[in-house]
Amino acid sequence: MTAAIAMAATAFAQQPPVEQPKAQQPQVKVNVLNVCTPSADEQNELSSALAKAPAKPAFSKDYEVARGHSTLDPSTPIPGMQPLPRGAVSAADWVRVRREFPDGTLFSNIQYSFSVDSKNMVETLVLRVRDPKDLLQISIEDSASTVASASAMLSSNTPVARVKLERFGKASVVLARCGGEEGGAVTDQSKYEPIFTAASSIMERYRGAIGARKMVPSELARLGVGIPSVSSNKVAAGVKNSHSLRLVFSLSRPRAG
Repeated sequence: MTAAIAMAATAFAQQPPVEQPKAQQPQVKVNVLNVCTPSADEQNELSSALAKAPAKPAFSKDYEVARGHSTLDPSTPIPGMQPLPRGAVSAADWVRVRREFPDGTLFSNIQYSFSVDSKNMVETLVLRVRDPKDLLQISIEDSASTVASASAMLSSNTPVARVKLERFGKASVVLARCGGEEGGAVTDQSKYEPIFTAASSIMERYRGAIGARKMVPSELARLGVGIPSVSSNKVAAGVKNSHSLRLVFSLSRPRAG
């Protein structure tokens, strides 16, 4: 009996271990967007969507204006963005405006935003569809260097640099201005210029419709953006006084002859 038990135990020990079923890993689907040279079908879709934006924006009485200062957490990865260098801080001041369209229109609302960081100013307009079936929203974006002021950027018709269509259950359609890589050939985007022109026209119309040219600089000033420092004021005053002295001196000099 003891021998039989021992033989059974030995046979059991010699059996290969039963493999546990591995947990099924979720599938990750990556969509690569051709933002520099979209296809002919994508061009048609972009043009068709932009043509749906109301030519003369009419809004209801409901609106929202917000402003703030946001700091990017360097430990939070953002898809498509390179991680910040160690010790680097990325922050921006922003103004956001929301206006509602009347009931019964294709779009439910727009959201306009203007952000300023240490290098760039970015202006974004989003038109959201009320009852999305295919198209969810249209996003139009332009940008400029912070060498210029927000007022200067808003007073000129800055060319749109990016147009994006977000679609229900499908990949987005994007057209962006693409410069040539360093040492490489410049991408020919001349055939996409009508799309960029149409998007720039929409941005110009809606910028005026919401009064962004006056509102944005005023709201940014509340955050301290665009307000010269005390030292700058002293320098400016000194220059002004210097010019005034020169003018007084030139007026007080007797004329020759």
